[in-house]
Amino acid sequence: MAFVVRFWGVRGSIPTPGPSTSCYGGNTACVEFEIDDTLMVCDAGTGARELGLELMTRTKPLNVHWFFSHAHWDHIQGFPFFTPVYVAGHRFTIYGVKTGDNRFARLLSGQMHSSYFPVDFQDLRGNIGADDLGDGERVLDGVRVRVFEQNHPGRSYAYSFEKDGVKVVYATDNELDQQLLDPSQAIERPDELRHIPEDFVEFCRDAAMLVCDGQYTDADYPQRVGWGHPRASTMVDLAVRASAKRLAIFHHDPMHSDEDVGGLIDACRARVERHGADLFVFAAREGFEIRADMPQVPE
Repeated sequence: MAFVVRFWGVRGSIPTPGPSTSCYGGNTACVEFEIDDTLMVCDAGTGARELGLELMTRTKPLNVHWFFSHAHWDHIQGFPFFTPVYVAGHRFTIYGVKTGDNRFARLLSGQMHSSYFPVDFQDLRGNIGADDLGDGERVLDGVRVRVFEQNHPGRSYAYSFEKDGVKVVYATDNELDQQLLDPSQAIERPDELRHIPEDFVEFCRDAAMLVCDGQYTDADYPQRVGWGHPRASTMVDLAVRASAKRLAIFHHDPMHSDEDVGGLIDACRARVERHGADLFVFAAREGFEIRADMPQVPE
């Protein structure tokens, strides 16, 4: 079994091209999960354009299972530029989170209305269909897919993908801190693990990798309460409590330079060390791929 994770867009909120973000990348959220012969994608931010160009180099017809954390612009704006949907013979299934839920398919179609984009959704030549995860869990091509509702304005969803005992969780745009922290507290906090909701800990339990929104530093967050994103340090606490093996900090703040992201990761690693945990933390960056089913440590 091979379980490959590829990062195509790792930035949050708005694309941020330029020299200060050239290391980690400026495209918004899009992550590919290739599990044996099954292709699953989470979100379709501007990174979806690069994913589409790469997929066009693959010789056989595509069959893509597509999942969306939510439909804010930075998570859907790359879809109209995803080349394979313009090509006949490729199949794309857009999943809702419960029985009868087709909202993501409808919203993707809506953003291609002529008022917003010159090509209508109906003109796409790929086979694009809507499906759902039933009661929140479904096995697709031998991969167990589960969904978890998160704390974000308008709601968002985390997904876990599991096969042959290897699990990866994609959890972005989840303001755990709003549920845990009094913003009036001092920025510096003790290193005890915070009381993260046990049901979410169990959702992430024993993951080979967590791909998590870690947009804010401890200093950032008190000025951004209610914006829908957590502290990176909270994601460390989640990963430690869930006994995850690796944590990819994702959805980098548009105001954070490569240097800022590097400093945030240093602080996360120091927190892991203080916890005495066996967890490797790294910053997601565009173009990077990693085998979740192997004990690979990113450079």
